[in-house]
Amino acid sequence: MEKKRILIANKFYYPRGGDCIVAMNLERLLKDAGHEVAVFAMDYPENIDSGWNAYYPSQVEFDGSWGNKIRAAKRLMGWGDIRPAFKKILNDFKPDIVHLHNIHSYLSPVLAKLAKKCGCRVVWTLHDYKLVCPSYACLYNERPCEQCIGRRKMPVINNRCMKGSFAASVMAYVEARKWNRDALENYTDTFVCPSNFMATKMRKDGFDPEKINVVCNHIDPAKQQLFNSLCSNRDDYYIYVGRLSREKGVETLLNVASKLPYTLMVAGDGPLMQKLKEMYFGYGNVVLLGRQNAQQVAELLSNARFSVMPSECYDNNPLGVIESLCAGTPVVGARIGGIPELINEENGITFTSGNKNELMAAINKAFSTRWNNDSIKKTANVRFSPIEHLKQILSIYGIEL
Repeated sequence: MEKKRILIANKFYYPRGGDCIVAMNLERLLKDAGHEVAVFAMDYPENIDSGWNAYYPSQVEFDGSWGNKIRAAKRLMGWGDIRPAFKKILNDFKPDIVHLHNIHSYLSPVLAKLAKKCGCRVVWTLHDYKLVCPSYACLYNERPCEQCIGRRKMPVINNRCMKGSFAASVMAYVEARKWNRDALENYTDTFVCPSNFMATKMRKDGFDPEKINVVCNHIDPAKQQLFNSLCSNRDDYYIYVGRLSREKGVETLLNVASKLPYTLMVAGDGPLMQKLKEMYFGYGNVVLLGRQNAQQVAELLSNARFSVMPSECYDNNPLGVIESLCAGTPVVGARIGGIPELINEENGITFTSGNKNELMAAINKAFSTRWNNDSIKKTANVRFSPIEHLKQILSIYGIEL
């Protein structure tokens, strides 16, 4: 197999979220396959040492002083120190391929422009809806919204989509106009969407279907090893693992769970934590565990009867579903975003997002179903294997195994 020099860019380089985890896992997979890999990220105190930190551009912040905000605004446009920093690593490392991940705001789409100018093949994995929605999430008033898809992006200003701020929303609009579809398509050879759902939204916005590939996320090898090391003893509870925020559907889930005779474990934290603690204090069938570490989450998932993904937003390709299935734990998932693409009658049940009656019926059905946990785990570990993911990425790079 031909060996290549690959530069991976993501705004942070520590396991902050799904985008970071996917980018860092890909780096390891590529290195294990014998390729040379460099990393480019924003300078940030929590970053892990990649060996390439000296090339990182300075940290920018969107809060605080006017000086901070001006530097951040310049970064959005691709101005300031981002250009010389990226040009230097391009010149020194001389990559064949530049693989972008989550680069908006803290880095900049200028990376695609500079990489293409240097003759690199540019691949961009999308972790949110920023290319079609200036506020990233396709949400308005915490509900799904597509007002900007396929048309001019003025609704981001009219609706004050960025943090309810007129100024921030204007900046998001200006950014979207500068880094518009035509520009991004000129600079990018392939856009990688982790779900067919996201690919559909990209096409709806006018992106060239020939430049869009769908590659599902994969299980973190460390998590896979952890799940495989555990002996599952299915207990009489079900579980939600994730952020406690309205768009994740946790309020709907807990409302339903409080009326059922089963125990729901809730692992996670977020802006709704205090409110939910107060609302469900004294409910023995709703247990708010707070944030859990990787070992604790793995044990909770491996011993649960099933997990629930009750999202009321366009979740793209949630690692929470993938991890649950790789633990052999079926999923009750909302039919929204990319969630239903991961679930079939053998490994879970879907319901209409936000519909309490359907969610209640799905939970009851999941408890009464005799799931083949070993089969779910075996199938998921093949479907979401790191090696399968790597094969698909290398094919997009134009590298034959």
